[in-house]
Amino acid sequence: MKAEYATYTLHFKNKAVTSRDTLTERATYYIRIRDDSGKNFGVGECALFKGLGDDDLPDYEERLRETCRAINAAKCREEIQLPPMTSLRFGVETALADLDNGGTRHPFPSQWSLGKSEIPINGLIWMGSAEEMLSRIDEKLNAGFRCVKLKIGGIDFNEELRLLQYIRNRFAPDRLELRLDANGAFTPGNALQRLEMLSPFSIHSIEQPILQGQWKEMERICRESPIPVALDEELIGCTDAQEKESLLSAIRPHYIILKPSLCGGFASADEWISTAERHGIKWWATSALESDIGLNAIAQWVSVKQPVMPQGLGTGQLYLNNISSPLVQTRDVLRYNPDRKWELPQLDWR
Repeated sequence: MKAEYATYTLHFKNKAVTSRDTLTERATYYIRIRDDSGKNFGVGECALFKGLGDDDLPDYEERLRETCRAINAAKCREEIQLPPMTSLRFGVETALADLDNGGTRHPFPSQWSLGKSEIPINGLIWMGSAEEMLSRIDEKLNAGFRCVKLKIGGIDFNEELRLLQYIRNRFAPDRLELRLDANGAFTPGNALQRLEMLSPFSIHSIEQPILQGQWKEMERICRESPIPVALDEELIGCTDAQEKESLLSAIRPHYIILKPSLCGGFASADEWISTAERHGIKWWATSALESDIGLNAIAQWVSVKQPVMPQGLGTGQLYLNNISSPLVQTRDVLRYNPDRKWELPQLDWR
């Protein structure tokens, strides 16, 4: 086998604003693994998330280069060991699964990847001024979304309450599901008060109300919150099975959000699911702003599990220069159109 990597910079159509940062572009990495014949290859995305992932290190590219060398040195498929860094593991898992299935960008084949089913998705409303968010809300509602997620914590809280009131004046809870993502914007001191103020709007769930790493405070919030709480960033860096068990036993959230490129890869995400289900905790998956290479892998992995709950996989339209792919977003579903071809750009493989 031969492994090589390339870099690629994705450019956002509009600024992507969270309570943590403002993004205009995103650098990502692809890994390509060829079989011994050199004819077939699998591709994965090593989707490093700067400022968030636990593998955001200054020598990241050298670690990727070392991963390729290790794969090249392996005498057979069984000798390949997955790298410990979560985004590298995500990329290698995807590339190997793709290669195992013929190198046709089908790492996890299913009825969905044959174009015979759909994945329900939520609409994502990025932070911005009140006027910008109102415009984005109208856009998603007019597009027919039945579930939208708002990033909150970036503007005045009273303005955010007014935006939620605007939505509920137009759509009752039985017509539109509302999810919120605070990205840790609240504090242990004000979180419950703010959750009480948000509760009249029939919120489905709120992700990560306070910053990760505060297990005792998060457990109290999960226990007392009038709105179901979902853990997101809390899962980052927690890849050991016992640690996962300890975290979910201690905090007891209502939901967990799985981003495979941030939570240890696909095998680790499967372990999160089995652990959560033992505790009666529900889950859904979201992308971590990957290009369509990574998004396709996550969507195929999710599709095998036949999800009913809307997934956070509507991010493929964020970029001006995304990879051309068979992924098609229509209203509030994501489909795979086998009649459309993958078109990988000319990349400098190393």
